[in-house]
Amino acid sequence: MEIQNLMAHHNELGKIGEDRAADYLQQHGYVILDRNWRVSRLELDIVCMKSGLLVIVEVKTRNTNDMRPEELVNYKKRCHLRRAANAYVKAKNSQAEVRFDLILICGEKQEIEHIKEAIQVFE
Repeated sequence: MEIQNLMAHHNELGKIGEDRAADYLQQHGYVILDRNWRVSRLELDIVCMKSGLLVIVEVKTRNTNDMRPEELVNYKKRCHLRRAANAYVKAKNSQAEVRFDLILICGEKQEIEHIKEAIQVFE
């Protein structure tokens, strides 16, 4: 498969995963505030609220189940998420407590695994 086609497939898979994650979150009482929020080179996949918490959700979509969650959100990615969350809170003038979650969508059946407080879990 050509690099261009591979990237298009990867981006399409990611979009499908983020759509599934957003639907899942809404079904579980989360209110979606922003999707793919960007500032400079920082990005947050999904920003939502639940029970007064500002929840930053990183979405990882894979065709296989061959990676552990902590490998998908490594130290560099956790730092990136913290910087992006700080920029978001500042831009929105939010006073809410922030929680970082990870949603994994894996395999042919695209099963969803929701890991709450993911950054704290992997530290």
